[in-house]
Amino acid sequence: MTMTDQATTAPTTRSAGVAGRIEAALRPLIAGPLPVRLRAWDGSEAGPADGTLVELRTPQALTRLLWHPGELGAAQAYVTGELEVEGDIGDALDLVRETVAARNIPPLTASRVGRLLPDLVRLARDTGALARPPAPPATQAVIKGRLHSLARDRASISHHYDLSNDFYQFLLDPHMAYSSAYFVDGPDMPLEAAQAAKLDLVCRKVGLTEGTRFLDIGCGWGSLSLYAAEHFGAQVTGVTIAAEQKAFIDNRIRERGLEDRVQIQLRDYRQIDSGPYDAVASLEMGEHVGEKNYATYASVLHRSVKPGGYVLVQQMSRRGVHPGGGPFIEQFIAPDMTMRPVGETLNYLQDAGFEVRGVHALREHYVWTVDAWHRTLEENWDRAVELIGEEGARVWRLYLVGGSQAFRDNRMGVDQLLLRRPGGPAVVSDPAR
Repeated sequence: MTMTDQATTAPTTRSAGVAGRIEAALRPLIAGPLPVRLRAWDGSEAGPADGTLVELRTPQALTRLLWHPGELGAAQAYVTGELEVEGDIGDALDLVRETVAARNIPPLTASRVGRLLPDLVRLARDTGALARPPAPPATQAVIKGRLHSLARDRASISHHYDLSNDFYQFLLDPHMAYSSAYFVDGPDMPLEAAQAAKLDLVCRKVGLTEGTRFLDIGCGWGSLSLYAAEHFGAQVTGVTIAAEQKAFIDNRIRERGLEDRVQIQLRDYRQIDSGPYDAVASLEMGEHVGEKNYATYASVLHRSVKPGGYVLVQQMSRRGVHPGGGPFIEQFIAPDMTMRPVGETLNYLQDAGFEVRGVHALREHYVWTVDAWHRTLEENWDRAVELIGEEGARVWRLYLVGGSQAFRDNRMGVDQLLLRRPGGPAVVSDPAR
């Protein structure tokens, strides 16, 4: 018997009050009874008595769900604390997906909701939830301007990456690598070692040696730039549009005495004009350039490396109707992000003139990476709240749990794409082989 079967056949709680009204309104939308136990702010309950408890603590939680049915409204209510889930939120998300699949519930479109609008308005009026849309949570992004203009891209990146250097130092490994690690020894490998293995693999794949001129596009907090200089003797230029990241890396450069080996530029990838370099890498930055600009990004990569030189792009992939990752990710984490199937990304890169030398899938490695970040968050919850507030910490909990499940279920992937610009000496073998 599946979790969904158990949830739908278990004895139900008393269904009077607000909870009963909500369950009755939801039945047509979810093709049956609630798969969870619902408790409303008046103390009433509905749904399976032994089911996962979801609590609507205020009428405003219902107001949000009525104005934004589905993922966005639920996320808004959760991060503000107006909606609470008892126990493991990952288990609750799995239960929802299992229920949707088992009942073959179609997407929650405006037309489906519209057919029930009179009943929903009546529900809102009778329960005190009929109101104008509540203000978005403080953690929700408000990004303005023309899509993927220089100013809007800076604002989008700043929303997430300039959150707090102290928080990212708390969450990430000492390298400050905010991308999938490489657990070459398996999932029990310490995160710091797995991130070092990833950084080492990237440097070897693009052929870094003493004095190699190396460009790191979207350098984050400098994990790859610093590693390449310290362990391979490369002459590194890193590029970021996040001011807090540059300040952090510049401080590390001074601390480690690497001023003669690493230079960090605060500029957009479209403004890079200092090539060609011997080698280039870009780790999980291409997702942020947008669909219309990806050809431009690919051409920048191509012109930035010398003929015969190698480029490594590590990038997430995704299929389906939400290339940005879904309403929660798009509104709270990475505004304007675009992912696509890996084959479509390879087409862009080949059209720019690259020869594809290798595709290395790391999907399961991202599960282990995100799970390590999530353990740090949960085991040090009070510190996370101190750094970014209760709402911010709840955003990150939802983000990390959902992200791990997306990679676990193969709804998202991540790959290292090794590319070579044709020309230069004849290829005998790739550098890392």
